[in-house]
Amino acid sequence: MNAAPLGKPVRMRVGVPAVLAFGSNLGDRAATIRAAVDLLAEEPGIDVRAVSRLYETPALKPEGIDEEAPAYLNAVALVHTLLEPLDLLGLINAVEDRLGRVREQRWGDRTLDIDIVDYGGIVSDDDPRIVLPHPRAHERAFVLVPWLDVDPGAQLPGYGPVSALAEQATDPVRLWTDPAKGEQS
Repeated sequence: MNAAPLGKPVRMRVGVPAVLAFGSNLGDRAATIRAAVDLLAEEPGIDVRAVSRLYETPALKPEGIDEEAPAYLNAVALVHTLLEPLDLLGLINAVEDRLGRVREQRWGDRTLDIDIVDYGGIVSDDDPRIVLPHPRAHERAFVLVPWLDVDPGAQLPGYGPVSALAEQATDPVRLWTDPAKGEQS
């Protein structure tokens, strides 16, 4: 632990709220998302505050819905983090890699995708590696609907109430039922 020299004030950093979106359409989708949340929760500097239920959606490609591709499971987690946005992105990418993410095709099928949807309300496109808020979150029900699970009054910076955005989104989303348990998860 670093101590400040005598007579110098010490500034304590408080966590920044962030919204993370998870998606998986290959392998054991539910287990992969749960493992990703668990791995993030184990990291110093990240406090997972809430995790939504799982929702199932068809695969969305640049041309629209791909009925031939495996369906996705999606979830959203609310976290507080001490990490800067690029450090958080690096950690998220490491978790994706650890859980088998392969980056062969943009918008391709994947074991895991984690996006930073919002980071402390920052609006920025200064760095091509990270755009905040996530540039397509405002139109994606598979992000908005799970987000409402954990924060019914959520606001997406620059776009407004998540509830209003979810009503306008056109991608189909349904609460997922775990076939092994016969219950919604």
